[in-house]
Amino acid sequence: MSENQGLNIDNSSHSSYLTTGTLLLMAIATGLCAGANYFNQPLLNSIALSLGVSEGLAATTVTLSQVAYAVGLLFLVPLGDKLEQRGLAVGLMLIAAAGLLISGYAHNFSMLLLGTLITGLFSVAAQTLVPMAANLSDPQRSGRAVGLVMSGLLAGILLARTAAGLLSEVDGWTTVYRVTAVLMLVLAATLWLILPKARNPHPKSYAATLKSLLALAITYPRLRSRAILGGLVFGSVSVLFSTMALLLSGPGYHLSDSQIGLVGLLGIGGVITANLAGRLADRGRGQVVSTFALVLLLLGWLGLYLGLGNLWLFLLPLLLLDIALPAIHISNQSVIYRLAPEAKARVNAVYMTVYFIGAASGSALGAAAWSHGGWGATCATGMVLGALAWLVLIYDQRLLKREVKGH
Repeated sequence: MSENQGLNIDNSSHSSYLTTGTLLLMAIATGLCAGANYFNQPLLNSIALSLGVSEGLAATTVTLSQVAYAVGLLFLVPLGDKLEQRGLAVGLMLIAAAGLLISGYAHNFSMLLLGTLITGLFSVAAQTLVPMAANLSDPQRSGRAVGLVMSGLLAGILLARTAAGLLSEVDGWTTVYRVTAVLMLVLAATLWLILPKARNPHPKSYAATLKSLLALAITYPRLRSRAILGGLVFGSVSVLFSTMALLLSGPGYHLSDSQIGLVGLLGIGGVITANLAGRLADRGRGQVVSTFALVLLLLGWLGLYLGLGNLWLFLLPLLLLDIALPAIHISNQSVIYRLAPEAKARVNAVYMTVYFIGAASGSALGAAAWSHGGWGATCATGMVLGALAWLVLIYDQRLLKREVKGH
């Protein structure tokens, strides 16, 4: 049972449980919120040219969006335990839409940074809609409800880069921000009208909620190890995400924004294999999945370095990284959710905060490596983060052995 169940729900004008149509709208909203932080990745070259900044400086927008999202996870999502949840989700979406509009009409780099910061911070509305889907659905179908809304989140992340690249061909790189802002405003208004009010009947104070997150991190060593493992792997992959557009738009490739966006569709491979990774993790093979994912990660970076200049030799290693990332994420979640089943939401908040801090750090390191040492330094940075992930996995395996001996 989710720790958020037992909500006070005002169903005076609604049926008892959410309909499939409402869940689909929530899935689309979640996808828009999550995807909004990935629009800049295929557009970095166009942003740099349009706003008159270096490619390395343009790449800092990737880091900023992920730092802002991590901060939002830590400080805004816990408000769901205290405030009325429909109002919170819709309010966050409205402010995120304002950030998108600022980016969409940015005429200098400072405006783009401001819009990116606001969007990243408040797009954590996605993380408030997922538990709402579980809590407001038929308990016998809550798993499917969460699966549907989570599929929207994954699809949003997957399709964001493709949509951004394609729309940039219509009317420049700002188009995707303007279009998404309008869509998010429409969805926010629609969700306000169709979702019931929902509030936790026994809310904790905001300070108590934040303290409980720290207590969980201190109490469970494997929450720390798995969070750091996830952060390092996401950081390694983010080194690529923050520099891929700069490489593919340059010598040897000369791809347009839309073509770079289409490269992002390789992420479908990760979504497909995520199901297999989840089933293996459920059977107690999470360590095998983690090891396999790290092998793919390092092989991928080696291939990216050796295949420089050949698009096909770039795409295959990219697919390996796209498979490794969700595989490690799913195996991590299978571990952490078993640590404190009664506190899944808060355990996930700790994990996801570290996860996105890792992504932000990887993006920053990738941009710096690209600026100072080109593609070779970028690949080396990705491999170093992958090697550190190996060390953390070895430490995690020792923790697991201690747990087994303790029982």
